[in-house]
Amino acid sequence: MAGKRQFAVLGLGRFGISAAQTLEEMGYEVLGVDMDTSVVAALAESLSQVVSFDMRDARALDQVGIGSFDTVIIAAKNLEASLMATMLCKERKVPEIVVKAIDERHAEMARRLGATKIIFSERDMARRTVMHLVSPNAVDYIDLAGSIKIINTAPPKWLVGKSIIEANLRGKYNVTIIAIRHGSDIMVTPSPDYRFTAEDDIFIIGKDSSLVKFEQDF
Repeated sequence: MAGKRQFAVLGLGRFGISAAQTLEEMGYEVLGVDMDTSVVAALAESLSQVVSFDMRDARALDQVGIGSFDTVIIAAKNLEASLMATMLCKERKVPEIVVKAIDERHAEMARRLGATKIIFSERDMARRTVMHLVSPNAVDYIDLAGSIKIINTAPPKWLVGKSIIEANLRGKYNVTIIAIRHGSDIMVTPSPDYRFTAEDDIFIIGKDSSLVKFEQDF
């Protein structure tokens, strides 16, 4: 596993299982931890290593070498277990501690105990759903910070055949093309002379309000 980041997922509910299996599919080896022995048994063949113990057990965490992992994802449903695991991982100097938070109170406590990143899976899914509702042409989007988003979409018909400089999306909508995928080619910061085709996937960054204005002109 030399050269690859090491991941551990504590808590194998739907979110934890999805995170662990996605990492495995990407080629990483993952340690999965859950108290439920039936869950552990069911995942034995799909994860590199999966074990059953209470994530609040400091000795058990030491036995699996939790301090040697680059990233630990804590996806416990139990507030006490989540916070205790966060504190124990911080004490063992885990560089990246990602906590799936139940609510803002949980998030604040987790941050104080050492969480480096907070995930609100239900809230994030709601935002993604709403974004697709208001931007039906968007294939996907990434929420960067605050009101800044990146959307991935096909070019509208009026854009096909125009060059980036002719389209003047920055001047019209205050959005910026940061990449274009054409077939197997991906162009990052494409040339201003590039002309859009109907087969392109374009990646656009901007504020919510600017992206909505762009979408309205589809």
